[in-house]
Amino acid sequence: MTQQQFGIIGLGVMGQNLALNVARNGVHVVGYDRSATARDKFAADAAAGKQIEVVASIGDFMNALTRPRHILLMIPAGAPVDAAIQELRPWLQPGDLIVDGGNSFFEDTERRLRALAAEGFHFVGLGVSGGADGALWGPSLMAGGDEAAYRAIEPILVAVAARAHDGEPCVAYLGPGGAGHYVKMVHNGIEYGDMQLVAEAYDLMHRGAGVDYETLAEIFTEWNKGELASYLIEITADIFKHTEAETKRPLLDIILDKASQKGTGKWASQNALDVGAAIPTLTAAVHGRLLSSQKEERLRAAELFTGPKAVYQGERGTLVNAVRAALYASKICAYAQGMSLLRAASSEYGYDLDLAVIARIWRAGCIIRADLLDDIARVFTQDAALPNLLLDPEISRTIAARQDAWRYVAATAVSLGIPMLATAASLSYFDSYRSGRLPANLIQAQRDYFGAHSFERTDRQGLFHHDWHKSGSTG
Repeated sequence: MTQQQFGIIGLGVMGQNLALNVARNGVHVVGYDRSATARDKFAADAAAGKQIEVVASIGDFMNALTRPRHILLMIPAGAPVDAAIQELRPWLQPGDLIVDGGNSFFEDTERRLRALAAEGFHFVGLGVSGGADGALWGPSLMAGGDEAAYRAIEPILVAVAARAHDGEPCVAYLGPGGAGHYVKMVHNGIEYGDMQLVAEAYDLMHRGAGVDYETLAEIFTEWNKGELASYLIEITADIFKHTEAETKRPLLDIILDKASQKGTGKWASQNALDVGAAIPTLTAAVHGRLLSSQKEERLRAAELFTGPKAVYQGERGTLVNAVRAALYASKICAYAQGMSLLRAASSEYGYDLDLAVIARIWRAGCIIRADLLDDIARVFTQDAALPNLLLDPEISRTIAARQDAWRYVAATAVSLGIPMLATAASLSYFDSYRSGRLPANLIQAQRDYFGAHSFERTDRQGLFHHDWHKSGSTG
């Protein structure tokens, strides 16, 4: 059997497309899947005539690879990854490398790396973003774990990765342990937030102001030529143009309003609480999906409650322009929250993340690719220690110029009874972050009142406790 250079386990759409991408870049590939149907179909169709060999067993797979073996797992996260590693273990030899390219939880990656390293094997957690097309033509790749092992496969990853507009490959080694999968998790959290913000902008204009799909397609196409230029704005403009073939109705009118999720956005929100980072926009997006899934309850509530008449009475162009400004300001806040989460996690887990590098490898190939990321990369290149994206002078001017429109959109949505969970969360995040004084003084007083938790003072150092039950005086 011909010796090969790179092995891929898992021949679903992502695995197949990555195999084709690797082979197209001059690397011999061995592919394996537990499903005989998947193996046979891939071998007979897409892989035919290419530098791809599809084998029928783990034994054949391992024997076909040159040592040290480089094995990419493209299988569902969780138990399937552990099962695959266990199946490979009897065949592994010191120096072999397993790369997990799925959406694995970063703590699982840490655990697997430690266990495999103890036996002399290498492990890399590789975040892969870009969907099926990205896998085939160039994804964004976020690597973490064993750096020496990453360097061994870096030429292959650089070859298959997306290229930004300046030609820079969208792949990097980001840090030890689960750093790669952590960054992918935060990427997906930002993705949730970005998608929710776009959906809210559409809802306000369509349901609130009666903007039809044809006009929305024109609006989003125009938006994609300016500051909002991004993959999500681009595909949204195209979505508005699609009709159902049989009925000729707009496709959006027949798609059920229940959004699914695979867990990565939820993980980001959960972990943000662990590391002490505030990401209200990203979390609001998770809540938005959860509420959408309660379709039957929402239909009952719609019959029970009457709200404002959702009809915008103002000049429609004014609202559209305001929504554009509000969407951009809200998106900046979503990215600011994601980068703040990365900074907090970098300190908590010792990842030493370079936020400028992360922004640069997100500029192409991935779902959240956007022109805004050039600005974010610039900000953290100029000041790697900047605590928050909003503190950059240029970004702060951008936000300030959109404040009035942002507030107008939020107030209009409230007056029409149209929910904008993520947009409101972005605005509240901004208002909280820019406030020199927040009502947390009352919260500290309450905590000290019922639990003697103490408080700090504005006029002197130290911790203090007041006897709230003795008198109203602090004397």
